[in-house]
Amino acid sequence: MESEDRDAVKLWRVHKTVHQMVNDRGFLVGEHELNMSLDQFKADHYRAQVIDRASLTFLVEHKDDHEQLLVFFTDEETVGIKPIKKVCERMMQQSIMKAILIYREKLTPSSNKVIMEMAPKYDIQLFKEAELMVNITHHSLVPKHMLLSKEEKATLLAR
Repeated sequence: MESEDRDAVKLWRVHKTVHQMVNDRGFLVGEHELNMSLDQFKADHYRAQVIDRASLTFLVEHKDDHEQLLVFFTDEETVGIKPIKKVCERMMQQSIMKAILIYREKLTPSSNKVIMEMAPKYDIQLFKEAELMVNITHHSLVPKHMLLSKEEKATLLAR
């Protein structure tokens, strides 16, 4: 029971960080997802005493250009070609060009190769769950990052 709760808290934090990340990138994310409590997370995603990672997968749309982004969670400890193909098939069916794949432990070399082969057409970003436990961009010691205008860039480079 204790390890199940630990896993639930871990995935809740990952879920929250991912939603904050895509929101910061300009995608439309509801307040419910951004501010979801642990109890609500458990109520939404607990199936048979474990968190159903497939239920964490979601699709968001960019607020400016309506581009879609698929965020996909895998169940496997080690991700091989099969889950990568599953993501790619879904991307092809729904005409989605960008995806984020969140995996548990590691990727096989063959799955990395498949992702590299898909790279010219499909942009698939990879994140390990442990990397998303804390949103470092929302830390009090990390300054807000902003894109410089052309004039600001020229001034900075001249300096």
